[in-house]
Amino acid sequence: MKNKIILVSSDQLGKGDKELGEGVLETFFTLLKQREELPAAIFCMNRGVFTLTADSFVSVHLKELEEKGVDVFACKTCVDYYEVEDRLMAGKISGMPHFIDLSMKYEVMTLS
Repeated sequence: MKNKIILVSSDQLGKGDKELGEGVLETFFTLLKQREELPAAIFCMNRGVFTLTADSFVSVHLKELEEKGVDVFACKTCVDYYEVEDRLMAGKISGMPHFIDLSMKYEVMTLS
């Protein structure tokens, strides 16, 4: 996992019921943070930036992953579009050039 970055492009995992998708995404990050080997980074874009806000239970897990040394990023264009900068609980604002650099160095695992 240390050779991967996780791209979070939605505030839920999978298509279908929103509540179920949010719960499945939270479960993913709950289990991920318990693993010994963690990803190099997590990059949130599009509606994925909502996972970094207090409105999402996922933000607690992303904050804990950040505290364990995982770099967590929020797409600046997306943060600006959704106007959530003042609500971010975790992560640093970054741009697409940084995501491209990361994706050239690490394998990308996309959650959508």
